[in-house]
Amino acid sequence: MTNQQQNEATAYWTVGPGRGELRSEALHVPGPEEALVRSLYSGISKGTELVVHHAAVPPCIAEEMRAPHQEGSFPAPVKFGYLSVGVVEQGPADWVGQTVFCLHPHQDRYVVPVSSLTRVPDGVPPRRAVLTGTVETAVNALWEAGPRLGDRVAVIGAGLVGGMVATLLRTFPLARLQLVDLDPARKDLADALGVDFAHPDDALPDCDTVFHCSASQGGLERSLQLVGDEGDIIEMSWYADRKITIPLGEDFHARRLSIRASQVGAVARARRHRRTNADRLELAVSLLTDPVFDAFLTGASAFAELPGVVQDLADGRLEALCHVIEYPAADAPSIQDQIPTTENVR
Repeated sequence: MTNQQQNEATAYWTVGPGRGELRSEALHVPGPEEALVRSLYSGISKGTELVVHHAAVPPCIAEEMRAPHQEGSFPAPVKFGYLSVGVVEQGPADWVGQTVFCLHPHQDRYVVPVSSLTRVPDGVPPRRAVLTGTVETAVNALWEAGPRLGDRVAVIGAGLVGGMVATLLRTFPLARLQLVDLDPARKDLADALGVDFAHPDDALPDCDTVFHCSASQGGLERSLQLVGDEGDIIEMSWYADRKITIPLGEDFHARRLSIRASQVGAVARARRHRRTNADRLELAVSLLTDPVFDAFLTGASAFAELPGVVQDLADGRLEALCHVIEYPAADAPSIQDQIPTTENVR
């Protein structure tokens, strides 16, 4: 690798509604408590990243929804993402050569404080480790809900987040756990996870807790119907700029139900005084020793193809739970030589 290549990086930017591109940028030399990371894989968190792609982040919460190493501002241009796994190439001696997870946008090389890095355990393959940020979201929701012995639980929405919640809950001593989705094809995921699957019409009522992850009005309405009297709905969906109407005149008031938001930006209140964000990430990555999580890795593409991949996800031409982006090896040609020409990038 040339000295020029060592000082440069390539990152994915959203440059306008429905438009993304790869851009070059300069890297600074790592300071005493910083590390230079060469990316191996990153993951596309489809729900959130497509909100950014469509420029649908509400202005009133733009600052709250910033990713840890985001550059630019919503709606665009903005460098956004938070599922990155790489190898430390420069930094403190005890970090060099370590495989790490970082809440960083899609970028082939980057410099960050070592405090932003989470070591990936030996038993966790680097590709699977891109799921760390989503497992962290699920961990936070479980801390928020506090499921108890013998509980009856439903998870509505069998996408990446809902599937993760169900995956963690399957190890709890529950009386009942159902993963609920309109799409009958999601039964294959439920089967791979070892979790009972149900269509919303067939889901069992009188739940102690319902985790709502479908980001749909219908899913939230069904949550109100499935939770038992004085039960809890943990709302994990981000509706962005969409307006949602729910029938609060029916089950909600009469049966004294509770709807609580769970958002990963802060540690859940029940653990906030005894756990840090770093503690939560370390727990999340340690859980990924279980190969069952490979069921969420549903495709892969080269980094140079990323703008087209995001557009394919947005247009529905590509279905994915977590689509993995693969980065060139350390001795590969510069990524700039691999980027498709402008006319080939949608």
